[in-house]
Amino acid sequence: MATSQVETVSTGADKAKLIGALFLVIAAVAGFYLLSQQGPIVQWGVLVVGLAAAAATFLVSESGKQLLAFGKDSWKEVKKVVWPTRKETLQMTAYVFAFVVVMALFLWLTDKTLEWALYDLILGWRS
Repeated sequence: MATSQVETVSTGADKAKLIGALFLVIAAVAGFYLLSQQGPIVQWGVLVVGLAAAAATFLVSESGKQLLAFGKDSWKEVKKVVWPTRKETLQMTAYVFAFVVVMALFLWLTDKTLEWALYDLILGWRS
């Protein structure tokens, strides 16, 4: 799995980066709505540039670096997975469908049996 690291305490600069990223997201969304008179190209341009700047600011913070490290470790683990072949996938899918049909029949029979026992035998409502 991933290397075990000691959790670091956030510094003032790191907190400032996160607050700056949050401010950039808010500014990008506000700019999108405030520039509605300028046309959609300007609106979307401001939004995309603002969100890209916010993402870049977040990624240089400690939290962003940890997120990137987590993503890299996750990708390494995904590469280790032995994926099933097409034949194995189809077989397992067929087993699941067969199980669902058998379970549905079992539950239907159980329901009808209990219905017959309660309404006909015990209560006598359907005579």
